Amino acid sequence: MADDTDALAGAQAFVFDVFGTVVDWQGSVSAALRARTEGAADEDWVAFAKEWRQGYYETTRRVAQGGAGPGNVDVMHREILDRMLASERWQHLARLWADEERRELVLIWHRLDGWPDASEGLYALKNKAIIGTLSNGNVRLLVDMAKHADLPWDVVFAGDLLGSYKPNPKMYLGAVRHLGLRPEQVVMVAAHIADLRAAASHGLRTVYVRRPTEDAPTVRADVRAKAVGGEVDAVVDSFAELAALVG
Repeated sequence: MADDTDALAGAQAFVFDVFGTVVDWQGSVSAALRARTEGAADEDWVAFAKEWRQGYYETTRRVAQGGAGPGNVDVMHREILDRMLASERWQHLARLWADEERRELVLIWHRLDGWPDASEGLYALKNKAIIGTLSNGNVRLLVDMAKHADLPWDVVFAGDLLGSYKPNPKMYLGAVRHLGLRPEQVVMVAAHIADLRAAASHGLRTVYVRRPTEDAPTVRADVRAKAVGGEVDAVVDSFAELAALVG
């Protein structure tokens, strides 16, 4: 937990990165793929999930910078999946998944499980402030995920709603504008230091959450709160710790 318990004083809203910060995409996607493909038990489904996710990172960043790409993550996930199944590494799986099955595979991303502390921690924080998503995911995906993982959002800010993807300023400033608050009254919570740096550049306060699948271990170890000479307002290991910081 951060040393400076006053770092978040006056915060009125907390907006969360979702994939990796709130939900365990890697474990959820690999487990779902394994369960759906009994005839391919020896596949490295973690590697498949990571490659699928890497395609998402590359596409959202390109679009955020003004490049071409879909404005809906479901469409994006399908395009990436089709490219993967046409690749030399994964083409042997293409026979298992016709068009309808591929549509179902895309919906795996709507049903990701939360980290063990996510639901309880968010409920605790909800009693103290506004909580919402600030995710590249589309609205329907985020709503479905919230119902699946019991995530009690007050508001859903999504890429298709705000018209871009992080780290485009439209995302951070759009959420602030819709909340009717000043940037310093809004806290961005993420397990990705790059996301927090972008949010901070627009005046939001920041909380770094250490998650085992996000950022490199050396990066996670190096992130520190401002109270001890770091760059974020607080560092926590769970949402329960975050809720405890908020008066």
